[in-house]
Amino acid sequence: MKKMFLFLIIASAFSCGKKVSQENKENNSVPKEPQKETVVGEDSDSHGCKASAGYTWSELKKECIRVFENSTRLNHADDGKTYSTVSYVIFDGNKAELFLDTQKESIILERKSEGDSWVNGDWQLIPWKGYVLKKGGKILYTGE
Repeated sequence: MKKMFLFLIIASAFSCGKKVSQENKENNSVPKEPQKETVVGEDSDSHGCKASAGYTWSELKKECIRVFENSTRLNHADDGKTYSTVSYVIFDGNKAELFLDTQKESIILERKSEGDSWVNGDWQLIPWKGYVLKKGGKILYTGE
């Protein structure tokens, strides 16, 4: 019994030693690549807007803006779903620019006169109890 126990200890020590030496060989034989530092703010888009700082290009303003500042928030219409994203609209004269969570590019809407709806194709932003955004007659967003 003592011989068996001694044999197991020696065998396990040998196998552990061999495994450790193989790991050391593998670690020493592969040169490590230097890790690149990630610098916050180096994520400029084609217009120079830094998304990490909250900036987005506005076609209407022709500058980088933070859509969550000086804009109107649009919430998804009550369709029974839960959303974790937000959409916004900014205004400039008779034009409105939509920044929707469902669209990659912003959408410019225009109205003919004060009190009218802003329109672009089948998109329509109606000034009613705040704002109602429709597409093809279906209410998608509302906002105050």
